[in-house]
Amino acid sequence: MDDSARLTERFEEHRPHLRAVAYRMLGSISEAEDAVQEGWLRFGRTDVSGVENLAGWLTTVVARVCLNMLRSREQRREDPLESRMPDPVISPASGVVDPEQEVLLADSVGLALMVVLESLTPAERLAFVLHDMFAVPFDEIAEMIERTPAATRQLASRARRRVQGQAPAPDPDLARQREVVAAFFAAARDGDFEALVGVLDPDVVLRSDGGVVRARHTVALHGARTVAGQAITFGKLSPFARPALINGTPGVTVVANGRPMSVMAFTVTNGRIVAIDVLADPERLSALDLNH
Repeated sequence: MDDSARLTERFEEHRPHLRAVAYRMLGSISEAEDAVQEGWLRFGRTDVSGVENLAGWLTTVVARVCLNMLRSREQRREDPLESRMPDPVISPASGVVDPEQEVLLADSVGLALMVVLESLTPAERLAFVLHDMFAVPFDEIAEMIERTPAATRQLASRARRRVQGQAPAPDPDLARQREVVAAFFAAARDGDFEALVGVLDPDVVLRSDGGVVRARHTVALHGARTVAGQAITFGKLSPFARPALINGTPGVTVVANGRPMSVMAFTVTNGRIVAIDVLADPERLSALDLNH
């Protein structure tokens, strides 16, 4: 094996891990691929013969690329942070996940958690993702953001509090989660307002991203009765809803007459729905494979 092939093989060993890091950092599958590709280019231009921990070195390189992308995105951002829905990772309802998706979702990174990550500053997101999800030491993260380790620890702590407050962990029983989501759609289909309220947490939040084309679908609704009222209005779409796993938790894809309408992810905690996250942007939906 020549040197070029050996370098390629070494990088490819770490690609799945690097994609997982980049996806959590960026919330975009295509941008994550771009960040990993930039990592590959830098890897090819660098003498790594003296690098003892190649996985750590590559993680740092890709994380720096992602940080720059986040900062650039923040500077040009025109839409509110809370209206941006990350790219969903969609799997069949059967739970059979292809290996690439399995790596992306290895730590049960539900869509609700990814939404909260979108609201963090680039430095907070880097500190939280690298430390809490990938166990990178604070002193290494501190160098990337030009902060002290103590200040970096505070950034991660602040991000962690926001995540714990706004993205509660889903119930571990996937079958039970599915039952709750099925009850939600049955009530929406039947127009049963009280039944809808019954499966929703009193403080449930519904977040929807309609993009530019469906700007009126970009909303954030709070409270069981408010969300139930909205659910009644889209009950007519229930016949077109196909069960799926969205970032590892129960959800649906809605395709009507061959036209993708939405992807909906549900977070079920303590037997009730605490979050509903909806991607309704036609441009982004058209790029997804909804034929599950």
